Amino acid sequence: MSNNNNKNLSFSESVNHMADRAFRAMDMDPGIAAAIKACNSIIQVNFPVNIKGKIEVFTGWRAVHSSHRLPAKGGIRFATMVDQDEVEALASLMTYKCAIVDVPFGGSKGGLLIDPAKYERDEMELITRRFARELIRKGFLSPATNVPAPDMGTGQREMAWIADTYKLLHPEDINHSGCVTGKPVAHGGIRGRTEATGRGVVYAIREFFRHPDDIKAAGLSGGLGGKRIVIQGLGNVGYYAAKLLDEEDDVKIIAIIERDGALINDDGLPVEAVRQHINKHKTIKGFSDATFTENGGSALEIKCDILIPAALEAQITAENAERIKTSLIVEAANGPVTFEADEILRSRGITILPDAFVNAGGVTVSYFEWIRNLSHIRFGRMERRFDEMRGKNLISAMESLTDQTVPESMRNEIVRGADELDLVRSGLDDTMRNAYQELSETLHNNDKIEDFRTAAYVVAIDKISRSYFDLGVY
Repeated sequence: MSNNNNKNLSFSESVNHMADRAFRAMDMDPGIAAAIKACNSIIQVNFPVNIKGKIEVFTGWRAVHSSHRLPAKGGIRFATMVDQDEVEALASLMTYKCAIVDVPFGGSKGGLLIDPAKYERDEMELITRRFARELIRKGFLSPATNVPAPDMGTGQREMAWIADTYKLLHPEDINHSGCVTGKPVAHGGIRGRTEATGRGVVYAIREFFRHPDDIKAAGLSGGLGGKRIVIQGLGNVGYYAAKLLDEEDDVKIIAIIERDGALINDDGLPVEAVRQHINKHKTIKGFSDATFTENGGSALEIKCDILIPAALEAQITAENAERIKTSLIVEAANGPVTFEADEILRSRGITILPDAFVNAGGVTVSYFEWIRNLSHIRFGRMERRFDEMRGKNLISAMESLTDQTVPESMRNEIVRGADELDLVRSGLDDTMRNAYQELSETLHNNDKIEDFRTAAYVVAIDKISRSYFDLGVY
């Protein structure tokens, strides 16, 4: 996959141009629009770390786009393409994303310019802890004001190191576990967080297919079952999205695009088998029952019903937008479609479910984890057995009234109380459904709005501006 940056607009400019369409549809005062778009603060840190007896200097950033709600929320990515513009763009997307799904956070983002593959585990721990100390001491990391999460190149391991570093520096803070989300379950994390973004993508697609008018407008028909899907990126987000769609929704994943090329099979690819092949061989090459092409980017142009870019930003640009042959693009990654490409795709009548909505599953479950950390209690702990007892009483009443025995499978389902994972998935599904319904209603009830992306920004900006107004900012 090539990180093909747009020649004319930076990532942050592309995001702002997309937001501008919403501002025009809302007839918003230019001054207020400028205030909402502006990044509140950003810090760049440079710090040395002794690696194998040699001093290396690392550069990192943390941006706060908006603190109209606290804490500001957003992941930390470790990657070689990280720069200040990318961090600012992703922070602004987080602000809009949280507003769309009614998560009471501001938007933030962080990045460290590094190739994690070049360093051993102990070295990565030294680097991560040092980066965390820089952010903590400068006020850019705390459970009350700024809460990171995993992103590209980071995961549960890095979040555990950051959380422990915060605890060492602030042992008096009883809410120290809430300083980051995406932690291991044994260290204050929540079940379902790892899969949350990918599962949220699936919930968004399923809700789309519950709206006949939206299906028809996209040039599709029927339900999700049987749809032909191309997915780019089989990392954390893409893997869980593709796996769930493959195993639960009876779709055909006809192409999987990765860094070293693409696998294509018109009869459908077994996602789990592909993932296991990648884990074993570190490449998709050599996977049986599929055609391999080294030109992964060309697979974006395969004719399909749904295209899911779940990798890097700027993968669909003005250069290839005319060759995209799909009815529905579902942006599982952040910023996979540039502003110019978005204009072309819109003019061609291709429906796009935008990133600011589609990949909000991660921050939604991060919100659940943060609440869990501040409440200091596992979800379901107080009510699960009560629900089980109520289910048993219900079965007893049914059997007494009907003089018949409830089948064992039905009995087990009625009696079972919801555990934490059940509650997390239920909350995520409800969040994605409600957000989609608000977007669809906004799209259909405003003649100035022509697409889901503009509708998403209108929904977000309306909520943010009302918050600023209530605070007396303007």
